[in-house]
Amino acid sequence: MDEKEFRIKLKTNMIAFVIATAGTLCLPQVLNLQENTLGFTNSIFSVFMWLLCIYAVSWSLHTIDWQDRRGWLIAGALSFLFTTAMLFGVRLEAEGNVNFKDYHLWISLPVLTALFTILVRKFWNFLGSIEERKSRLAAHIKLPSTPTGAVKYVDVLMFAFLLLCWLPVFLAVYPGFFVYDAQEEWLQVASRNFTTHHPLVHVLLLGGIVCAVHKVTGSYNLGIACYMLVQMIVVSGCFTYLLVFMRRRRVSKGLRLLSLLYFALFPVIVMFTLCSAKDALFTSALLMLLLALIELGSDSEAFFASRKKMAFFVLSALAMMLFRKNGVYAFAVMAVILLLYVNWKFYGKRAEDGALRPGIHGTREEDEDQTSLQDRLLGRGRKPYLWKMTWLLVVAFAAYYAVNGVLTVALHAKNEENQEILTVPIQQLARTYKFNPEVFEPDDIAALHEVLPEEALVLYNPKLSDPVKVHFRNDVYAADKSRYARLWLKIGLHKPLSYVNAWLMNSYGFWYPDTIIDVYSGNTVFTFTYEDSSYFGYEVEEPGYRDSKIPWLDRAYRKLSLEISQEKVPIYSMLYSPGGIFWCIAFVFAYMLYRKKYHIVVPYLMVLLVWLTVILGPTYLPRYVLIFWFGMPLFAAMLIEEL
Repeated sequence: MDEKEFRIKLKTNMIAFVIATAGTLCLPQVLNLQENTLGFTNSIFSVFMWLLCIYAVSWSLHTIDWQDRRGWLIAGALSFLFTTAMLFGVRLEAEGNVNFKDYHLWISLPVLTALFTILVRKFWNFLGSIEERKSRLAAHIKLPSTPTGAVKYVDVLMFAFLLLCWLPVFLAVYPGFFVYDAQEEWLQVASRNFTTHHPLVHVLLLGGIVCAVHKVTGSYNLGIACYMLVQMIVVSGCFTYLLVFMRRRRVSKGLRLLSLLYFALFPVIVMFTLCSAKDALFTSALLMLLLALIELGSDSEAFFASRKKMAFFVLSALAMMLFRKNGVYAFAVMAVILLLYVNWKFYGKRAEDGALRPGIHGTREEDEDQTSLQDRLLGRGRKPYLWKMTWLLVVAFAAYYAVNGVLTVALHAKNEENQEILTVPIQQLARTYKFNPEVFEPDDIAALHEVLPEEALVLYNPKLSDPVKVHFRNDVYAADKSRYARLWLKIGLHKPLSYVNAWLMNSYGFWYPDTIIDVYSGNTVFTFTYEDSSYFGYEVEEPGYRDSKIPWLDRAYRKLSLEISQEKVPIYSMLYSPGGIFWCIAFVFAYMLYRKKYHIVVPYLMVLLVWLTVILGPTYLPRYVLIFWFGMPLFAAMLIEEL
């Protein structure tokens, strides 16, 4: 080693020492430690952590490409967001608010961002080296084909295997988890008094099956069970289709087998498959939409040449939007992204450079010469793929509004509620009224009480908007929306940080990995009171009742749902954490963006858009981001096998 290399190595080691030391000192700021605890600071564990940080940072700095500015920028942005989430989350979990005057927070933010950025960049390099080795190996391996008859036989077996694995749990929790607005949806059908508060398609499906079976048999439990069986068949079919898709895309047998076992046995999957809420059907449709987006991104010309693939895309998007309203908002933004993506892919710079060309003839000029007279008359000759994408989106949205419109008119459904879309503003006003009432002048208080009475405001729960928003007076608000918008803006200008904390408290479980989900703590339902965990609504609401056939298995799922049990197991607990899985997805998304694998980035964008809609929702519960669990095998395949 010459003197120059020695100096570079010494300098790098000194930088690693400084960053690792500063990072270790700041690490308690992202750990949920009790006040005045010495569990980390006065512990040999902190020394081991410091030594590990020095080794990891030094090793990373010696092997990272410092000239890769794009990589550093993307890794830095990801690390900054992750560090911010951890710093904010630990304070929200422990204290119920973020003190923005806390200097420890602002010192720790740049230090930990730098530490995580270096580690992320090194891990990306590691993933890149694995990809290169796999590519070289794949070039010399020819995968054998499977006989068509055998494939169909295996597909049927997978479908049946999933149902058989879920059956014991179904019997244990019989007639299933009839919870999360189930009673309200059933009552709409039973009383013929409909509203648009819940998606009408799901209201009719759930309530219709329960009422129809009850009319024939006299048993509501049997009606609920029949709905659960229908949902089990649909979800099993979607999972089987995903596994078939993975096989067609040459995903390894090992990963496919693990995916099958995961779908069959993992508690979160089983819980929501046997839950009457609309989340399972919505998420199944979203999962199918992700497959369509993968087809679009990986081989766009084949996608637009296949009527089946285009129809599958439209139907998946339609079903997703019909089962949850936030799916409409997410897909509306996704539609714009898809138009930009198709335009860029076929007609942007890469197409001009010859990397991608529209059509099959090889050049833009030759394509235009071959464009049909009909296309020219319609004005779409220059960009046929963009026009096709536009029409697919138009058909999907038109079908959604047509179905919803017809059902609303036919059922005389009332459409008078605004509180769902106003969840965040309602919480912001309620929090400020509780903790900073001095900013409300007499006229402000009068205006506030017109839409939110005093008895509602005193029920403010920082983690759940339902106690307050259920009392929101929609008729008063609708009569003069601008009056209450001005009130919200005026109070927000006086107490902007109160507004920020109100929103953070309502959403942090979706982005803080260490959250204990206890949003319903203290709430009494039909057969129990929520205590230390609200992970899953284990309840069977009336008119159903629990009639377990396998009590010991029923007790196991009750414990998973309502007690802090899996959270006590290191690493394994992160499989149940919405925030933990979110950051895994964000990490892979950023990595694919860094590697310019935009055909994989596009499906991830759809997941992130759905996530963005739920962080503006009433609370944080796993059911709102069920795609994190339903899509986990697909995400793994996208990273490992590059679907």
